[in-house]
Amino acid sequence: MNAIATTSAEQAQQDIAEEFAFFGDWTERYQYLIDLGRQLPPFPEASKVEAYRVHGCQSMVWLVPSGDASKMHFEAVSDSAIVSGLIALVLRVYSDRSAQEIVATEPTFIGTIGLAKHLSPTRSNGLAAMLAKLKGYAAAATS
Repeated sequence: MNAIATTSAEQAQQDIAEEFAFFGDWTERYQYLIDLGRQLPPFPEASKVEAYRVHGCQSMVWLVPSGDASKMHFEAVSDSAIVSGLIALVLRVYSDRSAQEIVATEPTFIGTIGLAKHLSPTRSNGLAAMLAKLKGYAAAATS
C-alpha cells in the first residue's frame, strides 16, 4: 500500500483503471469494491461527528482531513460496504497529496472504470458530495 503514496494522483487513477479491467463483469467489480472497503484502516469512533459527516450520501459517511497544503491526509468510513469501497478508491487518488494536486485532479477513474453507469443515482450523488467535500478541504488549505 505504501507504493501508492509515491505515485501521482494521475498514476493512481491509471492503476485503478487497470485493476478494474481485470474483471469481466460488474458482479466481480462490486465484489472487488467491497473487498477494498474492508481494507480501510480502522476509523476512530470519536471522529464520527456531524462536523465530518458528508451530506448528500444515502449512507452515513465521515471524512476527516489532516495535514496542511503541502500534504493532506484523509480518513473516511461509511456504514455501506460498496460506499466503503468507493472511499478506498477516492483515498488512493486524493489522500497524501498536496492540496494543489487534489484541487487540480479530476476524478476521471469514475468514468474510466464505468462506475458512472453502474452506481445508483443516490450513490453517484454521494460520491460527488464526498469529492466536493474533500476538494473543499484542499481548497481551504491552499488559501
